[in-house]
Amino acid sequence: MQKIKPTDWRTQVKIFEKYGCTFIRQKGDHLIFHHRDAKRAVVIPKYDEIPVTVIRNNMKTVGMTREEYFSILESI
Repeated sequence: MQKIKPTDWRTQVKIFEKYGCTFIRQKGDHLIFHHRDAKRAVVIPKYDEIPVTVIRNNMKTVGMTREEYFSILESI
């Protein structure tokens, strides 16, 4: 099984936009996205290295599986 590794914020933005998230606003260095199935906003901080916990929480928020995450990651 592949391990989710920390990536930079630009990569995370691409992944979540491909999954159907739309950019709403920015507050400080945090980008706020909306997903139609999500109960709350997806927040991507503008860090050079986003921790795995943040990535996993965002995946859980939108209902993204590990398989979907890695297939999108490979395609960008």
